[in-house]
This record gives sequence, C-alpha cells and structure tokens, in this order.
Amino acid sequence: MGKIIAFSNQKGGVGKTTTAINLAAYVALAGKKVLIVDFDPQGNATSGYGVEKNRLESTSYDVLMGDSEAQEVILPTMIENLWIMPSNSDLAGAEVDLVAAHARESALKRALAPIKDSYDYIFIDCPPSLGLLTLNALVASDSVLIPIQSEFFALEGVTQLMYTINIVKQRLNPQLTINGVVLTMYDMRTVLSKQVTSEIYKYFSDKIYTVPVPRNIKLVESPSFGVPIAIHAPRSNGALAYQALAKQFIGREEK
Repeated sequence: MGKIIAFSNQKGGVGKTTTAINLAAYVALAGKKVLIVDFDPQGNATSGYGVEKNRLESTSYDVLMGDSEAQEVILPTMIENLWIMPSNSDLAGAEVDLVAAHARESALKRALAPIKDSYDYIFIDCPPSLGLLTLNALVASDSVLIPIQSEFFALEGVTQLMYTINIVKQRLNPQLTINGVVLTMYDMRTVLSKQVTSEIYKYFSDKIYTVPVPRNIKLVESPSFGVPIAIHAPRSNGALAYQALAKQFIGREEK
C-alpha cells in the first residue's frame, strides 16, 4: 500500500522543494516507485526535473478540479522509478475555484485515491503557505515531512504549521502524523547553526532526521540544469547528504 507524504513549511526559502526533488530521486534510485505531485503554483519541482511548465496542456490543477484523471497528467522523469505530476501558475486559481466546491479540502485526496497504490511513495511538494492548497495536501497525506532551515527564525513559522497539522488531524484526517524533520542549509562552522539545531531538537526530539543537508552550491545549481543533484553532481556534499537521508528515510519506513 502506497504512502502519501506532504513536504510542507509555510516559510519560503527553507529548501522544501530541493528536499522533495532530491530525496525523491534517491528513494527511486534505491528501487522504490515514487511520484512527486508538484502542488506549488510556482512549479519549481516541475522545472527542477526539466519539464517546460509553460507548455503543459494539463497539470495538477486539472487533476484537482476533476478535469483530468491523475494518470493522464503524470510524466516520467530521467530517473528510473520516478514520475512527476507537474504544475504551473494555473494552480494559483485553485484557491478561488475551490471556495464554493463541496468538500473542498478533500479534492486532492479524491483525485489521488485511484493511483495511491501504484506507487510506494507519493511526495506532495506544498506551496509556502497555509492556504487551501496546503490544506488539501495535508488531508490527502499519511504524514508530513518538514524541512527547516538552520537559522534564527526557523521555529517561528513551524509553530503555526504544527497548529494547522493538529487541526487537520482533529477534524479532517485523524491518521496524519509527522514523518520527520530535515535540517537544511546547515553550516556546522557557525555557532548559530548549532544553537538553532539544539532548539529544533528540543522541539521535535526523535522526529529529526540525523542527516543535516549542508549549504552547497551544487544543490543551488542543479535546478537550472533541470536535473536532481544525483545527476548534476553525484559526488558533491549535497548529493551525499540526500543519498544518506534517503537511506535513513527508507530505513525508518521499513521499520
């Protein structure tokens, strides 16, 4: 039975999409069937896999609105066992279009239900907000993975995210859990990173993945080439971190 995991943090620039793209690639390279659902109107996960988002005939927006079946929209990537449901700016209209819809918060869950068991994992790359799109992702998911940047304001936005997750769990999706927390843009040379990490450990304890992702120029470069770090620079520190993270992710899941 497949698992759906939302990658969410309403604070932008924390490495959420970078983590979704690269963790998915290494989990797929380990032999698991993975689908990325790009659920961000910016479409960064889509372009990060080399898909020309402005030329798409149908996207996750059409699936969400019931105009297309999920399987009709899904595209293969350059990584074996890895597919993507692409997105573009059309998805921004969903916040308005869904307002009057019946059971609007469950639209994505209904759309993904027919394909859920076709994959080992479905990763949803959420927008950096706590609006109706993110709510749909949380209702559709079994768990949430939270990327957190190792910087001063890291925990500021997470408090609101945790509040939202708890509300969704109480009212809409009782099975929703925290998959884990990934420390991103980590710089072991700075006292600040160590102090922030200490605070994050106090808050999340054993939910934290013990493999921090360092600041790495190759991770920043790879989306401009339309490939994940596993292809762009497989020997870089960023690649080695995501490879180790994928190993830990699969190990936790198999337990």
